[in-house]
Amino acid sequence: MTSLKDFGWNDFHQHNYTVRPSEDPRVLAGRVISIQGFKHHLATANGELEAELSGRVLHDTNQEDLPKVGDWVLYSEYDQLGYIVGRLPRQNALSRKTPGKKTGRQVLGANIDYACIVQGLDRDFNVMRIDRYITQIVACGITPIVVLNKSDLVADVMPHVRQVDALKRDVRIFYCSAISGIGIVELQSAFEAGKTYMMIGSSGVGKSSLLNVLSRSEIQPTNTVSDFNNKGQHTTTARELFVLPNGSLLMDTPGMREFGVTSEDEGESLFPAIEELAGKCRFSDCTHMNESGCAVLEALSSGSLEPSIYRSYVKLVKEQRRFSVNIEDKKRMNKQFGKMTREAKNYRKKYKF
Repeated sequence: MTSLKDFGWNDFHQHNYTVRPSEDPRVLAGRVISIQGFKHHLATANGELEAELSGRVLHDTNQEDLPKVGDWVLYSEYDQLGYIVGRLPRQNALSRKTPGKKTGRQVLGANIDYACIVQGLDRDFNVMRIDRYITQIVACGITPIVVLNKSDLVADVMPHVRQVDALKRDVRIFYCSAISGIGIVELQSAFEAGKTYMMIGSSGVGKSSLLNVLSRSEIQPTNTVSDFNNKGQHTTTARELFVLPNGSLLMDTPGMREFGVTSEDEGESLFPAIEELAGKCRFSDCTHMNESGCAVLEALSSGSLEPSIYRSYVKLVKEQRRFSVNIEDKKRMNKQFGKMTREAKNYRKKYKF
């Protein structure tokens, strides 16, 4: 039998596992390793199982709280099929703002220990995009790792490494090539057994190629960058969780064009380079926008703070504020709609129609 620990089960999940098999042998725990339409594929102590959401879970749960890849769920078996009857609390979840103009969170994966930000050094490298990813990942309670792939296509990787270092983020940086094998051993050594990793990045950065190399098998199909527009082509179409040879777990994801922040915390703690200077500001509630005596603006003026870091900070803070305002508006509208619904129900009940 397979141990649930092989798929990331730990003390946190055990503590929240309120329904024990000994109390009800029909309700067990499993981890969602992929979702194909309405089919949820679970890793269980008895092997892989195909499952569907029960009617109660499907209709009484909002989109954000529905089981996602990486979630631990409670299920019951019936004739070779599983029925998901609940979801265990998440240790964390990596989310982004819902793409487009809609306001909301899209959960990309749950119960993740490390998120690998993959960028290709052929044409995809963008240090401010890396900073955006790191900000959101840290806000979600996940440890970021930067992976600079396709290092064989540049004469010197160190200028790119130094740009990431200049962000003053506490993050490990790896450079490698899935094609030539440069740096793969070093990257493999960073993966710990029983820990869950997630790869995120744009299309065409080589996430699927890295997965194949790390798993030592052809798990995902790969493709080249489009000759038409020099942009990456989607080869991964769904999120899936794989067990690597060393016992670590790796989640592959489709390429993302948008990665909007969802953190409602405007504190400088998400921006170490700003936080380092904020304590020297004249006012404790300094916004670092236009106040006199602002150590951040002074550092920017003197050149000791990179202008790109400050621009990233301002842009992300504005996004956070817009997201927070839109979320509050949505909550207020839902509350008003709920009140109107209750009043209409009471009116019909009173006048019997």
